[in-house]
Amino acid sequence: MDNINIRFIEPKDIDQLVDLCATHALFERFEYSKKGKSKQLLKELFDQNPKLYCLVLENKGRLLGYMSYMRQFSTWGASNYLYMDCLYLEESIRGNSFGEKMIRRLQKELNFLECKYIQWQTPSFNKRAIKFYERIGGISLDKKIFFLY
Repeated sequence: MDNINIRFIEPKDIDQLVDLCATHALFERFEYSKKGKSKQLLKELFDQNPKLYCLVLENKGRLLGYMSYMRQFSTWGASNYLYMDCLYLEESIRGNSFGEKMIRRLQKELNFLECKYIQWQTPSFNKRAIKFYERIGGISLDKKIFFLY
C-alpha cells in the first residue's frame, strides 16, 4: 500500500478511467459501453471551463480508484455545492482508509470552488458504502432517483 497517491486526473489516464468506470458500472449492476467515453471525458475534464473534475488514486501509474465531481447550485440553499458523481475503489484496496482520504481531499476543494457542502448517492444495496459514509459523518435522506430518457 506504499506509494499510493491521490492526484488530479491527467489526459494520459483516460483509458484507465474508462476501464474503472466499466468495473464500477458492473459493481452497481448497470450496463456500460466504453464506446466514445474516452473522447467525451477528455473534452469535459480538460476543457477551459470543465464540467467535471476527477481525482484518482494511483500507484506507479496504475489507477486503483477514482472520484468524479461537479459544481452545482441549490435553489433551496441558494448556494453552490459539490456533487460527487462517483467514488470507486478497486476491491483489493477497500477497507484501507483510501475512500476516506479521497473524501477528505474533496473537502479541500469546497473553498476553491466556492461551495458549501458535498452531496452524493449510493445504491441502497451497497451496505458497505452506506456504513462507510455514515461512519465519516455522511447524512442520508431517503429519496428515490428517477431517470427519463
